[in-house]
Amino acid sequence: MTQSYLVAIGGNLPTRGKTVGGSLQSAVVAIAAKLGRITAQSPLFRNPAFPPGSGPDFLNGALKVESDLSPEEFLSGLHEVEASLGRERHERWAARPIDLDLIAAGELVTPDTATWRHWYEMSLDEQREAVPDRLILPHPRLQDRAFVLVPLMEVDPLWRHPVLNRTIAEFCAELSAEDRQSVVLQEDPGCQ
Repeated sequence: MTQSYLVAIGGNLPTRGKTVGGSLQSAVVAIAAKLGRITAQSPLFRNPAFPPGSGPDFLNGALKVESDLSPEEFLSGLHEVEASLGRERHERWAARPIDLDLIAAGELVTPDTATWRHWYEMSLDEQREAVPDRLILPHPRLQDRAFVLVPLMEVDPLWRHPVLNRTIAEFCAELSAEDRQSVVLQEDPGCQ
């Protein structure tokens, strides 16, 4: 069965002779070749690293991908693409050459609503330490992050959160002016 996936793409370190923009372009090509058909792609945006002070500015974007893969297979494929582009997972929220996050799979809530709520209600301090042992969808922090929401506005503003019952456009409208202004269209993504 074909599923529609929302994917956040980002990075803030050049690697293997590629700029961050070059790595993101390579990731998009690999996703299209290995994981499914890209039906929408945002431009790239520049924003400060999260959490603040954790590294150089990021370039971030979003994709909408149609795929026959299960969410777990799709996530595994994203991790393979990351590894092929120099991503090593050592420290949570560290600077990295590539970051591919599975944000949502249509209206799917995994593994269940109670587990999703547990991760959704976690404090920022708890998030720094805890790492889920399974796929949690939709991404429990998507509604809090301008660097995810602004690019998602470009690919699927009407996607509705299956638990919170709000669209990407509604989440984006609720961002503070400061958060929205921190995410700036990158005119030349190849230069970073």
